Amino acid sequence: MPRVRIGSARRRKHKRIVREARGYFGTRSRHPQQAKITIMRALRYAWRDRRARKRDMRALWITRITAACRMRGTRYSLFMNGLRMAGINLNRKMLSQVAIEDPAAFDRLVEQGVRASRATPAKS
Repeated sequence: MPRVRIGSARRRKHKRIVREARGYFGTRSRHPQQAKITIMRALRYAWRDRRARKRDMRALWITRITAACRMRGTRYSLFMNGLRMAGINLNRKMLSQVAIEDPAAFDRLVEQGVRASRATPAKS
């Protein structure tokens, strides 16, 4: 059997890798081997940082809700516990948006949350 050369397939593969590395500096955007290493690293960072961004956003929402609660004379933990007891199921993203865009509605939520947390009997 004749020997099969991989030339055209390898060229396609290298072109795809170099195309993905467009915008990188120097050797990283021109040489297929360096480009492949750089792309793999970039994909790892992208995977990790998509999850980190979710954590960061949740922390931001909690900070905003905490600030809004303090402006109304209550604590974040009491507010969230009161909402849970009152049966109000709003996630932190939505609570943060309400606190920023509609302070009057957030005031009503705080009142309901505080009322619900005080209505329950104290644990002994």
